[in-house]
Amino acid sequence: MIIPPEHIEIERKFLVKTLPDLSQAHKKYIHQGYITHTNDSVEVRLRQKEQHFFITVKSGCGMVRNEHEISVDQQQFETLWPETQFRRIEKHRWTGQLGTQTFELDIFMGELKPLMLVEIEFSSIEEADNFQPADWFGREVTLDKLYKNKALAVNPQAIEANE
Repeated sequence: MIIPPEHIEIERKFLVKTLPDLSQAHKKYIHQGYITHTNDSVEVRLRQKEQHFFITVKSGCGMVRNEHEISVDQQQFETLWPETQFRRIEKHRWTGQLGTQTFELDIFMGELKPLMLVEIEFSSIEEADNFQPADWFGREVTLDKLYKNKALAVNPQAIEANE
């Protein structure tokens, strides 16, 4: 089966060594929860980003994944939200520019504080492979399943054991 490119996400993820200058970045509050469990091969996520609501289905693993996201209204979100109990995260997402690339810096709240992750999305695998991380980026965790948002939502203590 051929997946249209608009449903493919090519992304690399890194820990954050030091906070960059965020004066030109935009901040949004994100609250998200997972309907599916950690071992499920497909990930179904509910996300509230400020006053906007989404349901997302992701599959695959690593740097290249399939992703389908649709907007839902607040009532639909609230109907499904109880299904995410014990599988939720809260974070502030800073979106800014890193040269020609857009970065998304997540600063986690609650049990995951002081975790900070930065993600960069790419239009091709070649572009992702050629990317040179900024000085403020830490260790790459793209392939580390402990740093997937779903894993963080289910078992935030796993990060402490990994450090």
